[in-house]
This record gives sequence, structure tokens and C-alpha cells, in this order.
Amino acid sequence: MWIIKYKPRSLKEFVNQKEAVQKFLNWIKDWKPGSKALLFYGPPGTGKTCLVEAFAYENDYEFIQLNASDWRSKTQIEQILGQTIRTQPLIKKGKIILIDEIDGLAGKEDIGGAGAILKMIQTSRFPIILTANDPFDPKLRKIRESCELVEFKRLSVYDIEKRLVYICTKEGINFDKEALREIARRNEGDLRSAINDLEVVARGKREIKREDLSVLGLREREREIFEAMKILFKTKSLTAARLVFANVDRDLEELIWWVEENIPKEYEGREEIAKAFEKLAKADLFRAFIKNRQYWKLSKYFNDLMTAGVALAKKEMYKKFTKYSYPTFLKTLAQSKTEREEEKEKLKEWAKKLHCSTKKIKSEFLPYLKLV
Repeated sequence: MWIIKYKPRSLKEFVNQKEAVQKFLNWIKDWKPGSKALLFYGPPGTGKTCLVEAFAYENDYEFIQLNASDWRSKTQIEQILGQTIRTQPLIKKGKIILIDEIDGLAGKEDIGGAGAILKMIQTSRFPIILTANDPFDPKLRKIRESCELVEFKRLSVYDIEKRLVYICTKEGINFDKEALREIARRNEGDLRSAINDLEVVARGKREIKREDLSVLGLREREREIFEAMKILFKTKSLTAARLVFANVDRDLEELIWWVEENIPKEYEGREEIAKAFEKLAKADLFRAFIKNRQYWKLSKYFNDLMTAGVALAKKEMYKKFTKYSYPTFLKTLAQSKTEREEEKEKLKEWAKKLHCSTKKIKSEFLPYLKLV
């Protein structure tokens, strides 16, 4: 992946953010045990994680990274970082610890995790840096008070375009400068996303033209569904909830999976979660009836239950930052697609030789063939 291949390995390679870089260097120079941590905040793809990683690589520090959204309990955090903050590295010059997405700890169930991080900031023998998209949630007040804040601003179109030109040159790809500028413009200050877009467009090509950007329609589709998730789970408006999927190009079943995957990520109260899943289950019954009977007049009931029913299951809007996820079921399907296609081709071959259907081969013969 190009975002890994072209990750900055030194501060000279780092894209802009001069003020943030200088504040970081001043802090790391003066840091000693008991000092405040550093809290980087700003939009995604602006270099919050890359800056720390580049500094560690350039200065021979051991770089330790933890994502707060994945490890949220006190026990988990202490198990992972407990020894790390106290023991000297065997080979490296020192350690630098990065805790990403600290705003993922804003929920009630994460109070223990937040407390564990506060304790580590106070007792660590090594510098700790936290990152957040939005650090001003009231639930992060205590963590914020233990940190110096450093803002990362959206990168300019010029800065992103310059990096894309550099990557194309390194890859030996000819390019239309207008195409690269359009990629930079579309990504609104997010360099990581722009590099991902460039890699998608350049796949299998030695030249990039403006018309090649049509392939990015698929990534726009991904952005639409994530934006819809945000509106659905944050709104308390019946009308806004009902209209949330109006411009999202997904089939009914896929929308169910998206909502199902993200209910427990947003809602915290047991009653809220239970109520949301109850509404979603009823919506799924309508979906099945619509699919089997082609009775599309019921679509409005399906939509109301899946959107307004789920959105209004919460008592109040959660102000925390929530990292919504792609449905696990769809990920599994995508990962096994090649394997399933290969199996399908084999079934066709066997069906032709044995003069029977692929269905019969799969149900009656395949279980035994797998044992051979």
C-alpha cells in the first residue's frame, strides 16, 4: 500500500504542519517524567500519527502505538502498556508511546480506560502522545487537562498535490497535473485518503488522465454510507432519520448489516441497544416479506423502523466521536470471494463429468470429497 510505502521516515519528508512540528519538538526536548502528555487533534489524514512515527524512526526511538478504540478497558490498557511505560528498551535510544483516537474513549463504559491512561501519563518514564479528531468532548476534560494541545490543520490542495506528484515520479507514472489536483481537491485536506485514491486510479496504468478518476465513484459511495451512519446515530429528528438513506445507493439487506454492525458502537445503555435491535429486527422481517412477495408498498414501514426506529431508540444524542465500521459479514464475504469462485468453477467441472447439477455435487458429494 502506498500510504505505508511513502510514509515519511524523517521530519524533512513530513508534509507542512510547521507550527505543530515545532511545538512537538519543543515539548520532546523539555520532556521529563511527570510532564504533561501531548494531545494532537485535527481532521483525519493530516499527519498526527505520522509525525510521531517519523520522529521515532529518524531518532532511533522504539515506537509503541495503541488504538484507544480497540483497547478501551482499564485491564486491557494496563496489560498492554503497564510494563512498557516502566522498562528501558534493550537496543533503541528510548521509547515514544502513541495512543491513537483517544476520543474513542468518551463512553461511560470507558471511564476505567481513561483513568488508566491518566495514571500512565503521570507515572510513565517515557513521553506519551495522544491523538483525537475532536478532543473537546466534556467527557475528555480530565485527560485534556493533563495534556498540552497541538492542532493539526487541514492540508492545502497544493501540499497534497505536491506529494502526489512526488509519488507518481517515484513510481514512474506519467500524469495529467489537473487529475492530481482534482484528487487533492476532492479529499479536502486528507493526505492519507488522497494517496489511497491515487493508488486506486493508478492501478495497472503507466499514465493517469483526468478521465481515469471515474473509478473513484466507488470511494465516494463509501463516504456516503459512513456519513449516513453519522446522521442516523446522532440525530433526534424523525424527519432527518427517515431521509438518511434517500441518496445512498445500497440494497435493503446491506443497509440492515450496516446499521446492525454500528448500533453497539454508538449506543451505551442496555435499554437503548435492546430497543434499537428490536426495531431493526422488525425492519428485517418487512425486508424479507418485501423480497419474497415483491410487496413494495411495505417499503415505507421497513425504512421507518430501520431509520427512525433505531435513531429514536436513544434517550439523548451522544456527543462522543464514534468510529463506524464496515459490516463484518461483508468483510468476510469479500475475503472469501476468490475461494468461493474457485469452488464454483470446480463444481461446474465435476457436474459436467458426473452429469448432475452443481447443487447436488455441493450438497451430496462435496462434504465427502473434502474428507479425502
